[in-house]
Amino acid sequence: MARIALITGATSGIGKATAEAFAQVDINLILCGRRQDRLDELARQLSGKVRTTTLLFDVRDKGAVQAMIGSLSDEWKNIDILVNNAGNAHGMGPLDEGDTDDWDAMIDGNVKGLLYVSKAIIPLMLEQGSGHIVNISSIAGKQTYANGAVYCASKAAVEVLSEGMRLELTQHGIKITNVAPGAVETEFSLVRFKGDESRAEKVYEGFDPLQASDIADAIVYAVNAPGRVTIADITILAGAQSAATVIHRK
Repeated sequence: MARIALITGATSGIGKATAEAFAQVDINLILCGRRQDRLDELARQLSGKVRTTTLLFDVRDKGAVQAMIGSLSDEWKNIDILVNNAGNAHGMGPLDEGDTDDWDAMIDGNVKGLLYVSKAIIPLMLEQGSGHIVNISSIAGKQTYANGAVYCASKAAVEVLSEGMRLELTQHGIKITNVAPGAVETEFSLVRFKGDESRAEKVYEGFDPLQASDIADAIVYAVNAPGRVTIADITILAGAQSAATVIHRK
């Protein structure tokens, strides 16, 4: 019987690439995001390969998370894989100049949103006695850098939550994988720099950055590993990257 995966932030970047990669290995998909047009487009794209359904919500909205996941029909509630991918970075500068709205967006999305979705899904996995949760962290969760302290803190929280989930849920047959990408060329920098395309493009100049599909490949490997194997933590850097802010550019 085909497995079912729920992916947050499925409309772009790593989430979209993961949905496409899962469809290639016959994993049915619950696609979640904030843009219905993009969800519908992705569902149409993948519907010829696997079964799909969509849920429209913002992970920062606790009530919407509970309502939408609670609205799933019985055929979709046997969720085998949860990919906590939705997240964001907003702004880049010293703390004393930081925008508190940006801080709220990062903490609410990267930390509280992950918690809200996990709280809704974990009971379903406990009931069936199996499951796999993949949390998308960041190299920023392992190595703090100046002018990004709040974002780094939010991703460090993901690292801690992954470890805590593993300690609590392994005994119940639920695997936890933490994935920490380095420099991935997605909409990430465009969002961080408030739509400033020239500034976002400079982030990826002079080297070959990771692509969303590279991270998706690692996620597929983790969820397809034998039952005796748990891929606990994966850090993926671009070939030219040796640390969070150390990139050897041409």
